[in-house]
Amino acid sequence: MDRVALDLGFIQIYWYSICILLAIFTACFIIFKEAKKHHINEDFLVNLTFNSIILGVIGARVYYVLFNLNYYLTNPLEILQVWNGGLAIHGGILAALIFIIYYCKKHKVKTLKMLDIIVVGLIIGQSIGRWGNFFNGEAYGGITTLTKLQNAKIPQFIIDGMYILGEYHQPTFFYESIWCFFGFVAMLILRKYKYLKVGQLTGFYLIWYGIARLLIESLRTDALMLGPLKIAQFVSVVFIITGFMLFFHYKKKSSAKSDNLYVSIQEPKQKNNGIVYVKTR
Repeated sequence: MDRVALDLGFIQIYWYSICILLAIFTACFIIFKEAKKHHINEDFLVNLTFNSIILGVIGARVYYVLFNLNYYLTNPLEILQVWNGGLAIHGGILAALIFIIYYCKKHKVKTLKMLDIIVVGLIIGQSIGRWGNFFNGEAYGGITTLTKLQNAKIPQFIIDGMYILGEYHQPTFFYESIWCFFGFVAMLILRKYKYLKVGQLTGFYLIWYGIARLLIESLRTDALMLGPLKIAQFVSVVFIITGFMLFFHYKKKSSAKSDNLYVSIQEPKQKNNGIVYVKTR
């Protein structure tokens, strides 16, 4: 499979890069559309998303490099060659999360409320971004047979792309992409629930995605390792535990409107450092 989408001679545009950019634009579109419903200041949102994306990409690359440090110490110039793949989503999430917490606290915006808006766009972005792995011929699973892939109703072009080094492989990137897409649909439905509390949508995301990576990672042949441990599975367990804590902690609280993500009582707009926010109570 040709990894290059467009060769202009002086520059090559890779399918991997196109998939990542499409994932980012789609996620941002969903986030901005939802944030507008909650009267979140546009300047604040632009600064938040722009910096989160930049730091997320850096974090994803640093995370991947650290868990392949022996290779990159002998090939240091390849550290910057992100078009060849090597962006670990967990590293991106961690780096972006740290900045989001800092920026929300700085501007007195409820962090969990902001995360509830972000995770809906994030999960569809992950679904799209996984296709970059397909074009790069990475993030696939163990050896299987053509018959098993056909019986599983895997599209033929994916089966063809999973014929690597003379063997057919499990398209784990495809499994995760589909799982994230259904998670996106589920979250679109869930966020309309009348009694949904702040933080519960984030909790659902952590549980949903954590389960996916915990199961799918067991099939992958290129997992990042920490000794004998697949690091993504460890992080997935942390995701699941944290998700349940978020979801059921708020479930035990009263059904007051202050806890409801989508029904809030708005007070007059106030200015803070030149940025207008809507306070809720």
